[in-house]
Amino acid sequence: MKIGIALGSGSARGWAHIGILRALEDMGIRPDIVAGSSIGALVGAAYASGHLDNLEEWVLKLDSSGIMSFLDISWTGAGLIEGDKLFEHFGETLHNTNIEDLPKRFATVATDLATGREIWFREGSLGKAVRASLALPGLFTPAREGDRYLIDGGLVNPVPVSLCRAMEADVVIAVNLNRHIVGKHLRNELADSDHDEEPESPFKSDFLNQTIARLGQSLNRNGSLTAMFKPHRKAPGMFEVIASSINIMQDRITRSRMAGDPPDIILTPRLSHLALMDFDKAEIAIREGRKSVEMSKDALAYFTSAK
Repeated sequence: MKIGIALGSGSARGWAHIGILRALEDMGIRPDIVAGSSIGALVGAAYASGHLDNLEEWVLKLDSSGIMSFLDISWTGAGLIEGDKLFEHFGETLHNTNIEDLPKRFATVATDLATGREIWFREGSLGKAVRASLALPGLFTPAREGDRYLIDGGLVNPVPVSLCRAMEADVVIAVNLNRHIVGKHLRNELADSDHDEEPESPFKSDFLNQTIARLGQSLNRNGSLTAMFKPHRKAPGMFEVIASSINIMQDRITRSRMAGDPPDIILTPRLSHLALMDFDKAEIAIREGRKSVEMSKDALAYFTSAK
């Protein structure tokens, strides 16, 4: 019996995948087939290539300054960040490996910007496949593949159960990072904006300052650029509008896709307290990932007992 795992989208919440994979291994469950969308593609690629230890060590060390070092501002207008520095960091792990040469079967999903079609990567460059799946609109610039521009797989298939089935998985474990997130983070942000004495997240502060500095003082007259990103007087800023919109979209699409193609087991880490860009909170996300496996131990044991 082949066990597949569908690792879902969710930006910084995706570090929970690491905790889930670790907890499954502790139970003796080692998926044969791995399908990932967006951040799930990155973690899935590390797992399928045998580099999960390296990824976990790296994310646990991430802080606001470390994150900033990977933000290469794009001037094309197609996205805020090019993403080249991030993928240079992974080096040979991604760029010089082909999917078909991995010790585990792996695939990822992206979205064709021109047609909206779902694009599956089951062979070819691992680095290009992951880069395409991670191209969150507005944040990362689209990935170019021939004459196509590809963006985040979470737009069409946030939890790629169907891809696991297509790769002949007998049992599919789905990881949904987007349950119960709609509106919660936005409400938290607006509540925090009422308390001037409460310090802003170091990452967001650095991110805004860096962006403003690089775009130039002429674009920030009267603090207008900062106001675009920050919640102010109970009104959401541009960043919060984008993040909350993505949360709504992914939640609705996930529900629809899994209703039509249900997995055997759904793991839903409690991550509504984490924002889309809280990449420096890996320890929290990993811990919640482990907890979600603990809560589903009986179901996991039942469905994978034949393994």
